Amino acid sequence: MDTYAQIRPYNDDEVPAALARLLADNDFIDVIAKYNLPSWLSHWSTLSRPLVRARLRGKWGKFTSVEQVQQEVAYYLEILIKNTTTKVTYSGLDKLDRNAAYLFISNHRDIVLDPALMNWGLHQHNMNTVRIAIGDNLLQVPYITELMRLNKSFIVKRSAKAPKEMLKALSQLSNYIYDSLQSGHSIWIAQKEGRAKDGIDQTDPALLKMLQLQGRKLKLPFDEYVRTLKIVPVSISYQYEPCAVAKAKELVHKREFGAYVKAQGEDIASILEGIRSDKGHVHIAFGEPIVSGCETPDELAHSIDQQILGHYYLHPSNYIAAGEDTKVSSKEQQDFLQRLELVPEELKTQVLAMYAEPLKRKLVP
Repeated sequence: MDTYAQIRPYNDDEVPAALARLLADNDFIDVIAKYNLPSWLSHWSTLSRPLVRARLRGKWGKFTSVEQVQQEVAYYLEILIKNTTTKVTYSGLDKLDRNAAYLFISNHRDIVLDPALMNWGLHQHNMNTVRIAIGDNLLQVPYITELMRLNKSFIVKRSAKAPKEMLKALSQLSNYIYDSLQSGHSIWIAQKEGRAKDGIDQTDPALLKMLQLQGRKLKLPFDEYVRTLKIVPVSISYQYEPCAVAKAKELVHKREFGAYVKAQGEDIASILEGIRSDKGHVHIAFGEPIVSGCETPDELAHSIDQQILGHYYLHPSNYIAAGEDTKVSSKEQQDFLQRLELVPEELKTQVLAMYAEPLKRKLVP
């Protein structure tokens, strides 16, 4: 019995059917047409849809494995990196065992790019890519569900509300993560629910309590179970924060009105904006596996935070926003200030705070 059927990524034998569903989905075909065909043609669905379907069927029609899908993703990711970043750099990968399975816990700045760019680094260093945790709030659109599960994503059921339902979902998730690691599959999960829109990267102990649910079943002390997970903190920093204006708008709205309700399709818009926008230099720092000194979820959260903040790569944008202008060149300062001019006046203070926060936290003793 497939106990993880509702949350796990697709297996190889499910790939052809999933791709067929994508090719039959007019919404997906229209999105591809919008960003790949001339604007005049993409608006004529009777013409554009057959063209897009034929092209995709020619490329994807023979795919029968997740590995083939991932190779296709790698091709497009390389194009994205060339077109929307000045460079993507990595550190710490040389200290990891390429044959081991790790639980990578990272800060979270972009819905798709964080795990995608981390996977790119693993791929470039001949290491296996990871299974990616995604919230079910992102799966309201059928073609997004297909794309994510084809690309080794598994589902975190955030929509569960009743206590028994929540416990059941969290236990299943904890079991799945443990079983994946035991079978040699690395995992990526964000350090807390949602992106760090304010620039504060802080691990939620509730995430670590969820991981321990399986440890309790195995009757293992917390620190011993942590060692079996091979937790590696990962610090992701962008020179130009993806979706900075949208993040600032949400924070300002919350501050003024007490709550913010996302519009339908807002998460999808954030995904697309993050993919298309200029990100400048992106650095991803892999920490060291946590093997000791963590007897409680709070202690483990502190240890993860220390590595994420300690390895966080500071860009010129961070120094300028924090008022440390002497640390950067006049050209770098001019570039950032030109970008800031495009931000609505009422959001500038929040955007600057977002960029300044990592440096401020590093300076705290």
